[in-house]
Amino acid sequence: MAKTRFTALFLLALAFLGGFFVFSTENNSDGYFGNFPFKYGLDLNGGTHLVYQADVSKVAPEEISGAMSSLRDTIESRINVFGVSEPLVQVDETKVGAVTVEKLIVELPGVTDTEKAISIIGQTPVLEFKLVKNNATTTAASSTATEKDLFEDTGLTGRYLAHATLEFNSNTRDPIVSLAFNPEGSKMFADITKNNIGRELAIFLDGRPLSMPTIREEIPNGQAQISGRFTPDEAKKLVQNLNYGALPLPISLLNTQTIGASLGAGALRESAFAGSVAFLIIAAFLIFWYRLPGLVAVIALAVYTILNLAIFKLVPVTLTSAGLAGFILSIGMAVDANILIFERMKEELRRGLSLHDAIHEGFERAWLSIRDSNLSSIITGVILYYFATSSLIKGFSFVFVIGVLTSMFTAITVSRTLLLSIGIKSESKIVKFLFGNGIFNKSGK
Repeated sequence: MAKTRFTALFLLALAFLGGFFVFSTENNSDGYFGNFPFKYGLDLNGGTHLVYQADVSKVAPEEISGAMSSLRDTIESRINVFGVSEPLVQVDETKVGAVTVEKLIVELPGVTDTEKAISIIGQTPVLEFKLVKNNATTTAASSTATEKDLFEDTGLTGRYLAHATLEFNSNTRDPIVSLAFNPEGSKMFADITKNNIGRELAIFLDGRPLSMPTIREEIPNGQAQISGRFTPDEAKKLVQNLNYGALPLPISLLNTQTIGASLGAGALRESAFAGSVAFLIIAAFLIFWYRLPGLVAVIALAVYTILNLAIFKLVPVTLTSAGLAGFILSIGMAVDANILIFERMKEELRRGLSLHDAIHEGFERAWLSIRDSNLSSIITGVILYYFATSSLIKGFSFVFVIGVLTSMFTAITVSRTLLLSIGIKSESKIVKFLFGNGIFNKSGK
């Protein structure tokens, strides 16, 4: 019994600290807890709207759709590492006369600084490999010479890059950026070097030639090096950018816009008020109908709420209207588990078991039903998250699954520990009333 009470006190103390962490003034950035504010989505806190245009002039028409999908995935992976920051990244195809313009629309919640928004997406260099034409020396003397006259496209770009590493020349100690291509890029690079021995292969970065090495032999393993005139810091930054995710297509920023919250701070306050009222109504019902076990369930529900909000801060989860809906729905699952437990306890009391044994049996017998119902909910949430193409659905399903998992813990562990820690052994009329239910005393005895 002493061990159970110690565990109960530990859980309550942990809940108190969690509540202090959750409800601490998040606008106070000077304190430690100010480093963990809640993050809100575009519908609650506004954000930045960016529109990019993709250059698909060098992509075959049948490959444009796949290239744009790859571009969208690359951009989204940069700004949504955990998959819960709720960015909106989508492809938009616009026809201007006979020309089709491929656009990428990016919306970042909570980011109102345009420059910061652009830096989040990053400026990955556009890497290109071009052959120097045989008559380039003669052509270069012409005042009308263009890059097209001097260089020949090979089709090998950064979209075929697997990874980049920083090395140093063993003799000069100059920085060298080593490149490794993916299987498709390796084949292209092997064909280029095999068919153009003796020619110069220019390496361009954002349209600027970095190096023009001469092809001495075929390179079948897909390895290349950039040994331009840059400092170690510049080379290191280049490697980081290339490894961060080479864009499959060059993009250019068309316009930016800071958008306000569609629901706003007022609606957020109203939602919090409505949620508090709903919690109080549920608490009143549990205490009125289940009495002392209902009070324990309310405490467990409070722990559940605090634990969820703490997870939202720590991950962090960007809260949107859809995410809040998933959170509220999971509260219903938590209440349902407690009701199942208490009804099982009532059945055990009717069988003639003591109060202590009825509590044990009630939790044991209710666990199978709680496990199966919650498991089916978790499977549904995982399927929604895995197959969803919208960040709205992903956010809802992610928050819902977190809520269901947390509710299983609080309903089984917290409620059980608190009930057993009470340590009631006598079964007086007062005890029977406290563990009864309904309008009248229906303890089952």
